[in-house]
Amino acid sequence: MVAAQQMGRKVCIIGAGCSGFTMAKRLKDHAIAYDCFEMSDDIGGNWYFNNPNGASSCYESLHIDTSKWRLAFEDFPVPEEWPDFPHHRQLLQYFHDYVDHFGLRETISFNTRVELCQRRPDGDWNVTLSTGETCRYKALIVANGHHWDPRIPEYPGEFDGYQIHSHTYRDPFAPYDFRGKRVLIVGAGNSAMDIASELSQRPIAKRLVVSMRRGVWVLPKYIDGKPADKAVLPGWLPNRIGRALARAKLKKTIGRMEDYGLPKPDHEPLDAHPSVSGEFLTRVGCGDIVPRGAMERLEPDGVVFADGVKEPFDAIIWATGYKVSFPFFDDPQLIPQENRFALYKRILKPGYNNLYFLGLAQPLPTLVNFAEQQSKLVAAHLSGSYALPDDSEMINVIAADEMRHKGHFYDAPRHTMQVDFNQYVTDLLREVSEGTKRKKVLQ
Repeated sequence: MVAAQQMGRKVCIIGAGCSGFTMAKRLKDHAIAYDCFEMSDDIGGNWYFNNPNGASSCYESLHIDTSKWRLAFEDFPVPEEWPDFPHHRQLLQYFHDYVDHFGLRETISFNTRVELCQRRPDGDWNVTLSTGETCRYKALIVANGHHWDPRIPEYPGEFDGYQIHSHTYRDPFAPYDFRGKRVLIVGAGNSAMDIASELSQRPIAKRLVVSMRRGVWVLPKYIDGKPADKAVLPGWLPNRIGRALARAKLKKTIGRMEDYGLPKPDHEPLDAHPSVSGEFLTRVGCGDIVPRGAMERLEPDGVVFADGVKEPFDAIIWATGYKVSFPFFDDPQLIPQENRFALYKRILKPGYNNLYFLGLAQPLPTLVNFAEQQSKLVAAHLSGSYALPDDSEMINVIAADEMRHKGHFYDAPRHTMQVDFNQYVTDLLREVSEGTKRKKVLQ
C-alpha cells in the first residue's frame, strides 16, 4: 500500500459488488485514479452465494426477479442463451466476466475491510483499513449494499424453536432440516414468497404459514407471455398516467388477492414495493401455504396471532427486511434513522460534496445496473465537467424527488428509498446535462 500522503488525490470505493465494480469501470474510463476495497475474497457482494464475508442473502434456489432484458449492463450484454430469469450462479458469472473483460480485478484489494472513514479538516477523507493502515483520499464512494444487515421486529415473549432471518436461509435441509416441520414465515416480500413457495412443497414442511401484517399485491413474472418488466412505460410519461395504465393492466391480469385466499390489500397495485412471484399464488390456492394476519406475541412453542389464535411452530423465518447501515462512519449525520437517508439524486448528501452513495435505493425494476447509471454523474463531478447546485437547492430538489418517486407509497421502512428506474435515469441524465451547463457558467 502506498503511503497515505501520496494517496490524497485518489478516490476510494468501498465494496466490489455490482455497484462498486461498475463505478470502478467508469472511473477507469475517465482516467480517475482509485482504490477499491472489498472485505470478501472476491467480487459479487450479495450475489456471491455463501460469501465468506457473511453479507450475501443468496439461497440455493434463488433466481433474480428482474428479467435479463432489464438487468444487463449497457456496455456488456448478457449471454443470449440465458433464461428470462437467471439463477444467481449465472448472474455471478456475468459479474466475473464483466470485471475480467474490463480489466478491473487487479484494481480491487480483496480481503480488506474498511473499518473507519473520517472527514479531515481540509475536506479529504481518512480511511482506516483492516490492514491497520490509514489512507487519505480526495473522495469517498460508498457501495457496501443495503441487503446485509437483517432487521427483526420485536415481539413480546420468547420462542424456543429454531429461528433465523431470511438473510441466512440457504436450503430446505441444512443447516436446519425443515422436512416434516411446522414453519412460520413472517413477511410478505419477495424473499418471503420465494422461501414459502419452496418449503411449502408437500415433501418438505408439514405446515407452512405466512404471517402478513397487511395484504399485498402479488405480481406475476410474466404478462401476455412476456417478462412483465419488459413492458415498463417510458420515463417521460407522467407518473400519474403511467401508474393508472399499469394498475389497470395488472388488475385485469391477476384479479383480486382475496379470491386467492389472501388478505385484501389496503392499497392499490404499485403503491408498495411489489412482491413478485410466479408460484406463490398457486401454492396458496392449493392450500400448501396458509396466509395469516399479524402476530401479537411469541410463545415458547409457537405464536399468538392478533386475532387471539395460538398456533404451534417448530421454526420461524423472519423475512422482515434490512437496515441501512454504514459501520465505517462515526459522524452522526451519516447514520440513517429508520432507513431514512435523504440524498440528492440518491447519491449525495448536502454538505458532503466529495462523498457519494451508490445503489442506495429501491428501484423498480432492478438494482443490478442502477449504480452503473449513477456512476455517470459521479464520474462527471470527479472529472470536473459537472457542477452541483448549492446546498439549499439540493435540499429542495430532494424533497420534490422523494414526493415524486414515493409519495404514493404507504409509509414503511421498505419504502424510504423507492424510485422508478426509468424516470430516475431520465432525470439523472437531465441533471448531468444541467450540471455541465452550470460548470461552464462558473468557468
